[in-house]
Amino acid sequence: MAFSRTFTAYTLLFSLILFNMVGAHQTSIYGATSPSPLPQTIDCKVACEGRCKVSSRPNLCNRACGSCCAVCKCVPPGTAGNFDSCACYGKLTTRNQIRKCP
Repeated sequence: MAFSRTFTAYTLLFSLILFNMVGAHQTSIYGATSPSPLPQTIDCKVACEGRCKVSSRPNLCNRACGSCCAVCKCVPPGTAGNFDSCACYGKLTTRNQIRKCP
């Protein structure tokens, strides 16, 4: 009789530990229970028009800026420079290792 009670207690304890481990594993796979923030969206056309408004070649500038914006999801403020505010934008290069983004 004592063996039966002890066996039942250990089985119950093992089951609780196992369920706890499974729950922790699911949390690590699927993330925390709180919802994650929505990804940032940017209107690349408007951002690039502002970036390229004083360019000597606005069509080329808008095309290059648009492709960079699509990849990086950001455009630096101003009409030139400021690459530190959008690091990805400043790091993209052409095949000849020339900065791609205006």
